[in-house]
Amino acid sequence: MTKQYDQAYFDQWYRAPAARSAAIGGPARLARKVALAVATAEYHLERPIRSVLDIGCGEGAWRAPLLKLRPKLQYLGFDNSEYAITRFGSRRNLHYAAFADFEYLRPCAPVDLLVCSDVLHYLPTRELDRGLPALGELCGGSAFLETFTRSDGIDGDTVGFHARPAKFYRERFARIGLHPLGSHLWLGPGLHAGLAALESAG
Repeated sequence: MTKQYDQAYFDQWYRAPAARSAAIGGPARLARKVALAVATAEYHLERPIRSVLDIGCGEGAWRAPLLKLRPKLQYLGFDNSEYAITRFGSRRNLHYAAFADFEYLRPCAPVDLLVCSDVLHYLPTRELDRGLPALGELCGGSAFLETFTRSDGIDGDTVGFHARPAKFYRERFARIGLHPLGSHLWLGPGLHAGLAALESAG
């Protein structure tokens, strides 16, 4: 049976009390992740961020905490959940696309912050490899790529989880020009030349 990202899925994993107390956490944990991602991008860009692209955005949960920090930024989200796009698309600037569509899809200029959170480890390798080059091309600042591997303790949705080694992702991210900063953060291709040695996690 094909996994369905419908209202029942989001209710179970993002709104139910059990999900809020697990690794996914609730609004406070999300706000900390958003603050970390924003601060990292701005540190390396040396200015406030102005644009965010969220690939695999779901219901657009990142949008509100981002706008709370930077009210004037432009937020653009893409997801393959028909439910999420139908219900929240027009209000939250969310659009329908599968990850593999980014083999060809370039919806905007490179952004200050690219988000792909809790997505890549659910993708079959063929689909991941088709869309992945876009992450490097669309990242003009830094990227928050929350991704889990076979060595991580997974507390949450394990349906369709691909238990790959960390090396699998590190090699692919390096191939598209992303440089590791730690804490799921990666610096875009145009910025890592100026990194000090101990700013890098690589």
